[in-house]
Amino acid sequence: MLRFLLRAGLLALAGFACAPSFARGASPPVSASAREPWIGPWHGTLDAGKRRLRLQLTIGKDASGLWQGQLESLDQAPGQGMPLSELSVGDDGLRFSLPAKGIRYEGTWEPEGNHFVGTFRQGAAFPLAFARGPFAAAPLVQGLDGAWEGTTLRNGVEMRMALRVGTGNGGTVATFDAPDMLAKAMPVTALARDGDRIRFTLPTAGVSFAGRIEGEELSGRWTDGSRSRFRRTGSSAEAVAPRRPQTPRSPFPYRDLDASIPGIVAPGVTLSATLSLPDGDGPFPAAILITGSGPQDRDESAFGHKPFAVLADHLARRGVAVLRYDDRGVGRSTGRHAGATSADFANDANAAFAWLAAQPGIDANAIGFIGHSEGGIVGPLAALDNPKVAWMVLLAAPGVPIAAMLEAQRKALAQAQGRSAAEQEASEALQAGAMRIAGSTLDEAAARSALDALLDEAAKLPPASRDAMRKQALDPWFRWFVRHDPAQALARFPGPILALNGALDRQVLPRQNLEGIRAATASNRDAATRELAGLNHLFQTARTGGLGEYAAIEETMSPLALDAVSGWIVERYPARTPASPD
Repeated sequence: MLRFLLRAGLLALAGFACAPSFARGASPPVSASAREPWIGPWHGTLDAGKRRLRLQLTIGKDASGLWQGQLESLDQAPGQGMPLSELSVGDDGLRFSLPAKGIRYEGTWEPEGNHFVGTFRQGAAFPLAFARGPFAAAPLVQGLDGAWEGTTLRNGVEMRMALRVGTGNGGTVATFDAPDMLAKAMPVTALARDGDRIRFTLPTAGVSFAGRIEGEELSGRWTDGSRSRFRRTGSSAEAVAPRRPQTPRSPFPYRDLDASIPGIVAPGVTLSATLSLPDGDGPFPAAILITGSGPQDRDESAFGHKPFAVLADHLARRGVAVLRYDDRGVGRSTGRHAGATSADFANDANAAFAWLAAQPGIDANAIGFIGHSEGGIVGPLAALDNPKVAWMVLLAAPGVPIAAMLEAQRKALAQAQGRSAAEQEASEALQAGAMRIAGSTLDEAAARSALDALLDEAAKLPPASRDAMRKQALDPWFRWFVRHDPAQALARFPGPILALNGALDRQVLPRQNLEGIRAATASNRDAATRELAGLNHLFQTARTGGLGEYAAIEETMSPLALDAVSGWIVERYPARTPASPD
């Protein structure tokens, strides 16, 4: 979905900030027994490309003697511990999970180093060691705790920003949000106060800020020359949970059934899924929802929104059964997401199809795919190997070669983010060069060498950005993706196709991609494209289509888009159960 742009640079640990937390400064329940060598705090640093995240693990036992613990991201959500599931610890190793975030950790005990060494998985896999004891406390900075919100002007475009400062047992820790650039909880370093003068650094962006505080306002200048003014909007650094009124809430006029779906050609892959089955005997037409790029759960959750849950609820109320599943390696699904390509995800979609077609109450001749963003690539790919796919809905799907789609995306986003013409030209030259290397047939060693030579010429690029660009360009998923032309699979699908794009989509530009889909499906008598006015890449009613609006908009999915999808399906496969009110 969003990872066309951001896949290599973001890790969903930022989700800790929205999780239930222990009170600031409080500790989780921990046994007082000194005879338990594993009880107490442990610390480790996760190297996630653009970010180095300090993770603190606290292990204890409850009253019945069972292991319990919490994990805290000191650089993203200080004082907000996430309770762990499936925690086990001993000489045989350390294991725990955070199912809500798709996180798993497995490590072995190394007595020589007095630490656990293992792998942290959240879609991708990262090496991570936990050593005894807490991190050293950060310095205390007085009088800055709270949320400071403001703006900066970049070449005539106003960009929103927020500095969040909190003080707890670990000292004073700050994070920084730039929502219009989809940057959340960026670590802040070198935060210091000298009287009314404030300074801090954003290492991931390669810039520093120096300013002056006057009462509840903070104003100053960045090292890139731009100026910002912030105002303290709350005494707590925690972001307020956003309203999401469309998220479905029980009771439902349909049945939600849990499912476990074995992979077809992927050893170790089992998909955990939900089947929403309309009331009645059926048989019902059915939709399989395919998520966009990056590790996604079955609801395609992002920014507190659950668009696939909203879409499934809408369709089930109108007599269409819906199957949605956690991506491989995400949530309760097994397997590895890292290293998998769109072709692998097509195999998973066909495994879901085979399982669904065998279920009672399902019309096996009326099962189709609904794919969002990269999911709109995966569906047609799956249909190449599955002639039983009856129909297809493409939501903000690419319709031109991916390299061309990404080039148009970069230009649109650069303009929306206020980058100057000189900045755009320099950035595009670097990005285009990296895309050519990623899309080449060079083996990994040769591609790495070519990429290093390219990055050596980009002297002003921050080291963290270099690392993130290198990681993305060498990612097997991305190398497959950037070479792909979706038109080839689209042209070979004989069934009905509906392609929708929001007119304000800044990621998969509607004119370019709908024209590509129309050209690819020109010989298909039941292929339709439609541009929906006022909607963005997530099919929300938007003002500009900018990335920062995704989280700010309360609407998860516009009724205009929901009705377009359900009306098209029901027209071809009339519902066998009365529609229920939303």
